[in-house]
Amino acid sequence: MKGTIGTGDARTATDATDTIGVLVVDDDFMVARVHRAFVERVEHFRVVGVAGTGEQALAAVDELRPDLLLLDLYLPDLFGLDVITGLRAAGHDCDVMVISAAREADTVRGAVRHGVVDYLLKPFDFEDLRVRLERYAGRRGRLLGTVVRSQADVDRVLAGAAAPAATVPALPKGMSAETAELVERTLREAEGTLSASECAALTGVSRVSARRYLEYFHTVGRAEVSLRYGVTGRPERRYRFRGVVTGLALPPAARP
Repeated sequence: MKGTIGTGDARTATDATDTIGVLVVDDDFMVARVHRAFVERVEHFRVVGVAGTGEQALAAVDELRPDLLLLDLYLPDLFGLDVITGLRAAGHDCDVMVISAAREADTVRGAVRHGVVDYLLKPFDFEDLRVRLERYAGRRGRLLGTVVRSQADVDRVLAGAAAPAATVPALPKGMSAETAELVERTLREAEGTLSASECAALTGVSRVSARRYLEYFHTVGRAEVSLRYGVTGRPERRYRFRGVVTGLALPPAARP
């Protein structure tokens, strides 16, 4: 049933400091159940409750005092960013990670202005969320452990809170520039999305190799991933080329 609150034990100030309490906010109870299962697979995180509406989220934060909200923006009563405004007006300083299908630039900018710690587009898989949760935990640990004695300490805090600059690593060991270029070109010229199997058929490489190169391009921001759900089994990962070709996805030695 949509719109219900499922709670765990509320955290107190005496709880272990390495445990991060999470409130999942999503009006689709099946989606919320998946998100809860994902969170609880990540070390040092535990779900303290689930809310299905904006008002329930505000009430749950009052009661449970979570460290982090996983917040959907499309709620039946309030827009997610208005939930953040309500939290701050009530004096709550919990962090917020947006998890939403909202792709509009204005919405993303609004989320940034509201101070969200991350913004994850639906659909996603466990690894997508795990990376962001672990990054958040590391940043939070550094902030909580900082003692400010000088401007240098302040600068370190601000540098740690800022999003890291996007960098493109060299190709991982065992990957060739020629195959990377072939897969990138195939992905770029595809109409719509490609699965690893379809990419393998078009390029002549094995499915395992195609999947590895496609995941590499996803990691460096040259491809986006969507999930296609079937009747049974795991969802199929599908890839779409992202951005203008600049050659930056390949290491310097591979560029003309």
